[in-house]
Amino acid sequence: MINFEEEIERFKPSLEVEAVSDAIVKSDLTDMADIMMDIMKDIKKEK
Repeated sequence: MINFEEEIERFKPSLEVEAVSDAIVKSDLTDMADIMMDIMKDIKKEK
């Protein structure tokens, strides 16, 4: 059987995963809410 406690003690996260996580957190991602706000600002400027 698998000794989960032993496996957890030996677990070390991959450096690649940590690097990807940092890149995602540091990047400036535009989501749909940001896009909609920009569209609404543009529409108000046109009026």
